[in-house]
Amino acid sequence: MRAEPGQVVGSSDGVVLDRGILRSETLLVLALSLGASGVSALISFIGSLTKPGGLKDQAATLNGSYAPGRPWLDLAWQLFGIATALVPVLLVAHLLTREGAGGLRALGFDRSRPWWDGGRGALVAAGIGSAGLAFYLVARATGFNLTVVPEALPDVWWKFPVLILSAVQNSVVEEVIVLGYLLRRLGQLGWTPMAALVASSVLRGSYHLYQGIGGFIGNMVMGAVFVLLYRRWGRIGPLVVAHALLDVVAFVGYALLAGHVDWLPTPDKG
Repeated sequence: MRAEPGQVVGSSDGVVLDRGILRSETLLVLALSLGASGVSALISFIGSLTKPGGLKDQAATLNGSYAPGRPWLDLAWQLFGIATALVPVLLVAHLLTREGAGGLRALGFDRSRPWWDGGRGALVAAGIGSAGLAFYLVARATGFNLTVVPEALPDVWWKFPVLILSAVQNSVVEEVIVLGYLLRRLGQLGWTPMAALVASSVLRGSYHLYQGIGGFIGNMVMGAVFVLLYRRWGRIGPLVVAHALLDVVAFVGYALLAGHVDWLPTPDKG
């Protein structure tokens, strides 16, 4: 079936999808996930800017306790939060399956090439991780960033498993939605490759704005790199691995090193 003006062919079996429907679908997915996070981060950043004191004297906690002093209830809330955060990913998988694209396989997120994905993901994480840490330290020292506290969980048996699960959840949600899904939909809507790259990168930076200007710029640059790599490889698998490794190292590394090394900023250090 040939698409009329204002429509796109959205599936391999010839189903025609209206551009307006695709546009509304994309906005709804973002409103339920990272688009809403971007608005929340902007409000948080405005609050930090208008609060007395510099940005580096304030802290942004990524993984905190939901029920201090009640470890089992806290664990229940942690697992609930991780699980519900993945619902938009399931929605994207459903929408791509309904489209006839084969679900998340259309984005290169499957188990068909685990060693290929893992190896490239590890290389990307090694390159971006070192540069990202250096950029964060400089941004904070110059007053453009809050002090990022990757974890503030109690010292209980489930602390490190939850941190790892949180890292994996972050990577899956972000790369499926802001990289694979968004680029696919923007391409179907007729956006140029450059415009789509800018949109994806700015969105990624926006929901990190709660960390400060440094968090916004650093993640925007990382987003641009991820877009280029995704277009080169045709798979988000390696980038999910890279993102997960970056977050695991950040969360677990902070838990092990905070207060024991001088170079790692903590809320009680200027």
